[in-house]
Amino acid sequence: MPARNEEANISACLHSLTTQSEHGFEIGREWELLLADDGSTDGTRRIAEQIAGVTVVDPGQPPKGWTGKANAVWKAAKGATGQWLLFTDADTVHEPGDLSRALHEAEKAEVALLSYSPRQIVSGFWQRALMPLVFCELSLAYPPKKVSDPSSRLAAANGQFLLIRRDAYIKIGGHEAVADSILEDVDLAGLVKRSKLGLRFRYAPDALSTRMYRGFAQMYEGWTKNLALLFGNCLMLAAWRVLDIALLFGLPMLALALSFRPLALWGILLVWLRSLWRFYARVAKSNFPAVDCALSIFGLPLFVALLIRSWFHHTIRKRVSWKGREYPA
Repeated sequence: MPARNEEANISACLHSLTTQSEHGFEIGREWELLLADDGSTDGTRRIAEQIAGVTVVDPGQPPKGWTGKANAVWKAAKGATGQWLLFTDADTVHEPGDLSRALHEAEKAEVALLSYSPRQIVSGFWQRALMPLVFCELSLAYPPKKVSDPSSRLAAANGQFLLIRRDAYIKIGGHEAVADSILEDVDLAGLVKRSKLGLRFRYAPDALSTRMYRGFAQMYEGWTKNLALLFGNCLMLAAWRVLDIALLFGLPMLALALSFRPLALWGILLVWLRSLWRFYARVAKSNFPAVDCALSIFGLPLFVALLIRSWFHHTIRKRVSWKGREYPA
């Protein structure tokens, strides 16, 4: 587990992992928990050191050409002794028995890599309005069934839960092979799939949950870093969402302007209802609660702005920021 200034999350995450022993394998005998403290300046390290069963690793500053996360987990992985390695983030909370069930699932599916997309915990208006839009697009860009299909070239994984067989991890070069990648989880999945080692990916609210962002600024920075990499053409996607805005907000205003023409009014109403149904049918694929999906219509302008901003940072500025560090895009 990499952790950089995660004092708000780390206690709940580590306790959810150390108590796995009550529902499966025994920590300290059958599995180990290594936390790589990636230069935290808050209470992350102090909290972790107080929890029994946690070994804190100091990965040092990332070498040139490495992201902080890749360096942290690579150093920890080299010190791990297990036949399976689970990479998970400090903002996750694992359900009882999560680890043993995941191991059995990977072995039953005969795959070298099993990755879960967690249930997302959001708070505040803007998170609730934006996150369903992002995750519905992710579900369409990376359908789990297609990702898990060996005959498909599409690969994806979620670094919040990435379980990989140790020999497969070594074979593909581990995180050293994706040292400079901002989306190291997706790139690792690509290496596994191209090596034909077996990949399984699914939405797993039964396994774990995560609170990715604690505030608007963190969410804004995080999606600026990732959106242009996750989606092939950010500007095209932004253009389609601008069309949604025009239809969903512009048509009611046009209807008001043409209220004196009943036939035109009914035609506009039918187009608007069809656009609204199409929009919500799409957002429902995000696996978010109905209330959050309902709010997502108000997140469209922010989503468009983030898509354009991410494109600008990756294509024009060629640098992105995350947790006090800058990386070449």
